[in-house]
Amino acid sequence: MKVRERPVGELTSTEADKELEALAQEIQDHDKRYHGQDAPTITDAAYDALRQRNQSIEARFPLAVRADSPSKKVGSVVASGFKKIKHAKAMLSLGNVFSKDELQDFVDGIKRFLKDCETDPALELELVAEPKIDGLSISLRYEHGKLVNAATRGDGVVGEDVTANARTVRTFLKSCQKVCQMYWTCAAKFICPRQTFLP
Repeated sequence: MKVRERPVGELTSTEADKELEALAQEIQDHDKRYHGQDAPTITDAAYDALRQRNQSIEARFPLAVRADSPSKKVGSVVASGFKKIKHAKAMLSLGNVFSKDELQDFVDGIKRFLKDCETDPALELELVAEPKIDGLSISLRYEHGKLVNAATRGDGVVGEDVTANARTVRTFLKSCQKVCQMYWTCAAKFICPRQTFLP
């Protein structure tokens, strides 16, 4: 199924229900291939377009949001070959922005969140943008300054235990006595440059 050409504003509620059902299944299939099997069959842009279409339909038809909606899920089921670790807090994905209007909505949301902007609406925000780099999201848990576990995002609630793997990565802190005395969990992105695989 390709993303429909028909604008969301022209869909009937019955058409929206059918398309949300189809999108939920298709996105779930792509999530399994990408997160669970490391074998994606579409580009990131095509995948993002599917999710954006789903999100737009849900915004216009809030009563049609399904229990299995992709907007309620992150990642994929934990791989069976790994021990499981439950995240202290859900590990969610960053959102995407595809238009100036969506960017403005994002900035307006930040201003509503920040109390300083509420009291002074003219306050300027400085934003930094950078290219998206794909990588493996992991959560690193430190206790009393020592790395105790590392877990992949998994489904956002439970991830795969990759502690032994993380300990082999030189750039990860094995201890952080100066940063944390008790407990500290941080999110990290594991990125392996392409030249690593080249002879």
